[in-house]
This record gives sequence, C-alpha cells and structure tokens, in this order.
Amino acid sequence: MFDIVLYEPEIPPNTGNAVRLAANAGARLHLVRPLGFALRDKQLARAGLDYTDFADVTLHSDWNACRGHFVARRMFAVTTRGSVSYETPTYRREDVFVFGPETRGVPQSVLDEFEPGHRIRIPMRPGNRSLNLSNAVAIVVYEAWRQNGFAIA
Repeated sequence: MFDIVLYEPEIPPNTGNAVRLAANAGARLHLVRPLGFALRDKQLARAGLDYTDFADVTLHSDWNACRGHFVARRMFAVTTRGSVSYETPTYRREDVFVFGPETRGVPQSVLDEFEPGHRIRIPMRPGNRSLNLSNAVAIVVYEAWRQNGFAIA
C-alpha cells in the first residue's frame, strides 16, 4: 500500500492522527528526525488512540536515510508550492507521499529532489497559508486509495 512520510513533524496530535489514518487506510507511516516531540508524548498517544498496535511506523534518522529507503519508488512531495493538483496524477499502490513540518512545509532543498510533476498541491482559497498537516495527509491518501478501488493490501 502507500507510504506516508512526515518530514520533521512538530506537533504530536498531527502525527498521532496520521498514525490512526495509516492504520485505517493500510498505509505505512515514516517519521524523519528530528521530531518536534518525544515519541512518548501524551498528545501523540491520545490522538493515535490505540492504533499504534495496528500501524506500521518507521523512524528515519534524517532525510537522506529516508530517501535511500525509497530509492526505487515513485515519490510525491505535497506542498503549497506544487504545480499539480493532488487529484491529477494516477496513483499506484506503492507510491510515497512526503509532507513537510507544520510551520514551514517541505524545505526547498528537499523539493528540489522532486521533478515538478511530482510536487502536488491541495487547492485552497487564495491568501490562506496551508491546511492542517493531518487533514492534508487524509485528503491525499484517501484520493490515492480511492483511485486504487479502496483495495485492501
């Protein structure tokens, strides 16, 4: 199924929500250090409820380690600076979606590693900064899953 990468996430409830979403959608979640919280954070546990038992979560020491893990996979950066709307690509079951930290998004140095067609965005009203991270993860993962017939891996 799909892989969700949270690059240097900062807010525990967003990551907890992503844990819960990954468990329910059959996706794998990857966290790239440094994290803005401890993995034992109460807010993380509260948002993830008891889904950590069902979620497949991998911790990467840095972006290079994460990128190396997916060297043969198709990756999409989800960014407000993307030129392609999130529903445009035809997603495959092994695609990887990379989301940046809540306060600054995917850094330009990381975005530069993605071809323009793999920098996707979620439409918003003009003048707004961004969506909540866990909401953005849900929108993209469910669209990719919908395109794949909600198949259970």
